[in-house]
Amino acid sequence: MRGGGMGNMQNMMKQMQKMQKKMAEAQEELGKQQIEGTAGGGMVTVIVSGHKEVLEVKINPEAVDPDDVEMLQDLVLAATNDALKKAEELTNNTMGQFTKGMNLPF
Repeated sequence: MRGGGMGNMQNMMKQMQKMQKKMAEAQEELGKQQIEGTAGGGMVTVIVSGHKEVLEVKINPEAVDPDDVEMLQDLVLAATNDALKKAEELTNNTMGQFTKGMNLPF
């Protein structure tokens, strides 16, 4: 009986190692993803990675009003938050496949 139990445990460990490898690969792929957030009808665009790092900020020259810098700041902030929200959703969708059915508290 004990031998069967050890074999089962070894099988579980192999399954866990496979899952860890797949999770690491998924994390690496997420880092390669580029997610775009926009604000002001495309006047400001922010691109972030799947690891939620800001990669690029694009500002349409028509959006620049020297008399209203606050509006431009608000657009950059809104576009950044939009991109980060989309990156979070991508992360949850990608990494969530590993926790389906595990009944984890989070």
